[in-house]
Amino acid sequence: MVFYCANGGPRSRFGISVKKALGNAVVRNRIRRRIREILRRNFLEIPSGWDLVMHPRRTVAGANFAALQAELVGLLRGIPAPKLREAGIRRPEDPAGAQTPH
Repeated sequence: MVFYCANGGPRSRFGISVKKALGNAVVRNRIRRRIREILRRNFLEIPSGWDLVMHPRRTVAGANFAALQAELVGLLRGIPAPKLREAGIRRPEDPAGAQTPH
């Protein structure tokens, strides 16, 4: 399960939350390591400008790495590009009176 929210920044940030119900510390850390490795390998394919929090389910612990990677990257590719600027709204670092591109 992946939750996401626009962060207004140039990069995406990631959080991984693994419940104790998924297993002991060894199992939970293995899940985290696998997800971090998938994110590291596919960082360029993930849209930027999002805060993403992942809550893995029980099946992740025993899933084949390739299948897990395909599923997670497919989920993350489906996240749309965030709208950072709306028409007529400027960010504080924009010079006064500057037009924002559409």
